[in-house]
Amino acid sequence: MSKSSSSVDHRAIIQYLKAHALVVVTAESCTAGLIASRLAAMPGAGEVLECAFVVYDPKAKRRCLGVPAEVLERNNLTSEPVALEMARGALRHSDALAAVANTGVADDADPDVAPGTQCYAWVFRDGGGAPREFTETRVFEGGRNQIREASADYALGRIAHYHRASRK
Repeated sequence: MSKSSSSVDHRAIIQYLKAHALVVVTAESCTAGLIASRLAAMPGAGEVLECAFVVYDPKAKRRCLGVPAEVLERNNLTSEPVALEMARGALRHSDALAAVANTGVADDADPDVAPGTQCYAWVFRDGGGAPREFTETRVFEGGRNQIREASADYALGRIAHYHRASRK
C-alpha cells in the first residue's frame, strides 16, 4: 500500500527523492524508526535511504548523534532545538544530503508537554554553503501508535516542501 490513512503518498516521496538525488538519514525518537520504515517499505528505497538512528534515550542522543548536553539540559526532550541537534548529528555521521529528525510524546508521560506533541527538523546540505535547516512542532490526536504513525508520515510528507524552500 502506498498511502497510509493520512493520505501521504510514500511512492511519490521516493520518486521526489530520486528525482532530486536526495539520500536521507533519519534521527528518530518518538517514531522509533517508523520514518525510515515507511521509506524502506517502498520499492527503490535503497537508492534514497542511507541509514536511520533510533535514539529514544537522552544518553543515546548524546552518544550516537552528539546532541550537546547543554541543549538537552536547557530544553525539554520534546523541543525543536533537540530535534535540530538530532538532525545535525545524523548528517555529521552520514553521507546523506538530507536529515529528518523527530522527537515527541505520544501519551501523557511528560506533564510539561501535551500528549501528541511532535517536534521535527529537516536539514539539507548541497555541498556548497551552510546546511539549510527547518524546524516545526505539531500536535496530533489519537492513540499512542496512531500519533507515532501520523508523525512519521508528516515528517516524510514535508521533505519536498522544505527541500524546495532550501533551494530558494
